[in-house]
Amino acid sequence: QVQLEESGGGLVQPGGSLRLSCAASGGFVFINAMGWYRQAPGKERELVAEMIRGASTNYADSVKGRFMISTDDAWLSVSLQMNRLKPEDTAVYYCNVRSQQALGIPPGDSWGQGTQVIVSS
Repeated sequence: QVQLEESGGGLVQPGGSLRLSCAASGGFVFINAMGWYRQAPGKERELVAEMIRGASTNYADSVKGRFMISTDDAWLSVSLQMNRLKPEDTAVYYCNVRSQQALGIPPGDSWGQGTQVIVSS
């Protein structure tokens, strides 16, 4: 079982910045992708940004140019730097890790507990 520890949410004024972090531990031999999703009240969970190891980095159109995702060199933690925040960025943000528990086994998804981001004046 992969454990994910999130931190960094909170209340910020429009135009401000926040940084979310997520550390992964236990239960995997290889991490294939790390990313962030969000879910606003009454809406479905949506991809914010993800890094696919050895492949690509993807952002939702609504956050391009404002958010930046990064991982540490060991691919054990992922961060999301959020700049120029808007009220519509208000949501619960979830860390997602796609990992293999053993070689030869297809990767599975693990989710953090979620961290609240509120953008309001």
